[in-house]
Order: sequence, then structure tokens, then C-alpha cells
Amino acid sequence: MNAFSFYNPVKIHFGKGSIEHLRNELPQYGKNILIVYGGGSIKTNGVYGDIQAILSDLNMNVFELAGVEPNPRVETARKGIAICKENNIDIVLAIGGGSVIDCSKLIVAGAKLDADAWDIVTKKVMATEALPLATVLTLAATASEMNSGSVITNLETKEKFGWGSPACFPKFSILDPAYTYSVPANQTVNGVVDTMSHIFEQYFNNATNTPITDEMSEGILRTLIDVAPKALKDPTNYEHRETLMLAGTLGLNGFLALGSRGDWATHNIEHAVSAYYDIAHAGGLAILFPNWMKHNVHINPARFAKVAVNVFGIDAAGKTEEQVALEGIDALSAFWTSIGAPSRLADYEIDSTHFNEMVKHCLVNGPFGNFNKLQAEDVRKILEMSL
Repeated sequence: MNAFSFYNPVKIHFGKGSIEHLRNELPQYGKNILIVYGGGSIKTNGVYGDIQAILSDLNMNVFELAGVEPNPRVETARKGIAICKENNIDIVLAIGGGSVIDCSKLIVAGAKLDADAWDIVTKKVMATEALPLATVLTLAATASEMNSGSVITNLETKEKFGWGSPACFPKFSILDPAYTYSVPANQTVNGVVDTMSHIFEQYFNNATNTPITDEMSEGILRTLIDVAPKALKDPTNYEHRETLMLAGTLGLNGFLALGSRGDWATHNIEHAVSAYYDIAHAGGLAILFPNWMKHNVHINPARFAKVAVNVFGIDAAGKTEEQVALEGIDALSAFWTSIGAPSRLADYEIDSTHFNEMVKHCLVNGPFGNFNKLQAEDVRKILEMSL
């Protein structure tokens, strides 16, 4: 393992009825609250009503920002920042999945700065403080409820970047699996793909002697492969939903990266694709990740073979490590396809028209990736393999 320092201050309230913790948590921060959410689903599945009842009991002064996009946009964050500054907001409550929470992180950071929100995302200005943020999770996928990272899109410039600050860790997060019962099947699929992709990004690292995090990662992956089809078949099964929800949080709250540094190249490439086509992030990952794997299997065939055997049950007898690895990659693609994820860019009617711009987007900070450093020709090859 590499030497490491670890910090994660987020308090998690997990389980049925955990929304009641708002009654004790919110009064610690003040009376003026901004609630941030996406479409109207929280008003039809009961979440919005549950929260409003509690806010009313607490005599909170409630302001709202609705309509956060699946790929949250800087323009929307700017609206939230303005609301915070104009109304002396004390705390922001994000109600939704990773997109809403990511947008809210930019809002709480921007509310404390005079700089434009996009300057925060592009790291021209560092967010060293932020308004308090709390979350009520309604989609298991990104672990944004228990980390300090965020991804924001600028449609005007066709850019999508990840950023983060320790100041943006949520103060607390409410995770009630019952709030995910009404999640559409395609979003459940996206959540599973996103969670698995986060785990793979961390698993493919160059550290040595990582048996603890390897076992944790492999165990969560096996569990997701087992439970995801069951949850899709029986979406109101509480046990299936709580398994997916906990897996999503553990997938990117820092625990699986203890002692190592993950790759994250596939996420960078996907950000370039969805900056141009505004597709579902997980859909892009489902297409790109197997091709990143095939392109990089030669870097450490044993690492890929380990996943193939321990997660997908590939029989290694009489085969080279690379053969086993490739069978594992095919098994991953087959699993994602079996639950309804896309497998080609053509599934989104994406061709090579903007490949030059996408490659440039990926390399804005130079060659990237930690497991294997990618150059322009590598990015183009992975994109071409994904057509």
C-alpha cells in the first residue's frame, strides 16, 4: 500500500424512517433553508411531502431551486448561488441523486465567494469554505452524499469537469432505501453501472499489497451482479434497494481507495462525450469502460485476470492471464447489456464527428490516467473502439 491520510466527516443516517433525523439535525444550522431538487418525481413519490412537513414543524424559511439537470449545469448552480446570497441562506438541502448533490456542492461553495461558479469548477478559484450542505438521497449511484467531489457541465463551452473541496463534504446525509422504490428501471441500471465503474476506477491502480481493498471491491462487485437483476425485477423489495444504496455509497466514499490511487481516465473520456451529447453519464461509462480495459489489459494482465476470476468466475485453467482477462471484460460487457445498459456509442446515435474536440477536451491538462497514462492517440483509439 501507499502511505495515506484519510478524512471523511459525513454523518450518515441510513434506513427506513431516517428522514426524521432532519428534526434534530437542521436546527443546528439556522432557519433559512434552500432545498434543491431535479424533476417532479420527489413530489409524486412522497419525499417532498415528508420533508416539507418536517420543515413546517421546524418553522424553517424555505426557498426552492427545482429543475437540476441529469448532467448538472453551471447555469443552474448560478441560480442557486444567487438565491443563497439574496436570502441569507443558512443551509442547503439537496434532495435527489448525484446530479442534484453535485450541483448543490457548487452552490454552497459559490455562495461564499464573489467569483463566477465556472471559475470554481475550472480551479481558477479555490473553494476554501462553503455553506453547510445536507442531502436526502433518492438514487443510489455516485456516493456524492458521502464525498466532496462534484461534476458540472458548461453547455456554452461544451466542457464538463470534475472538481471538489473538503469544504463541500455534506454535514449529514439521509439514506432511506424506500425513497428509491419509484426510480425508473433505466436509472436503476445507470446507478449500478456508475457504482461498478467507480469501483473499477479505484481497483485499477499501481499500488502493491492491497488485499483488503481488493477484497472489499471484489465483494461489492459480486454483490451488485447478484442483486441488480433482482432489484430490477422487484423494484419495491427493500432488501434489494438497501443493498444497492449501501453499495453506491461505499463505491466512492474513499474507503476503497485507502493506500492506492485509482485511474479515472474513463471518467475523463466520458465527460468529454457527454459534454457534447448530454447523454447519461453511466450510459457513457457502460460503453467506454470495457474498451478502456481492452486497450490497457497489456499493462497488467494479472490485475485484469484477478477480476475475471474473482468477480466473474472465469475458469483460468490452461489459459494465459491475458486470455482470462479478456474473457472477464467480455463478461462485464455481457452483464451490463443484460440489465439494459448501452454497449456502443451508436446506441446514442453518436459518430466520430466530434472526436477531435473530445480528445482535446480530455487532454486539457495533458496526458491523464494513473494506471496507464493516456495520450491523444490512446483516447482516439478507445473512442473508435466504442463506435
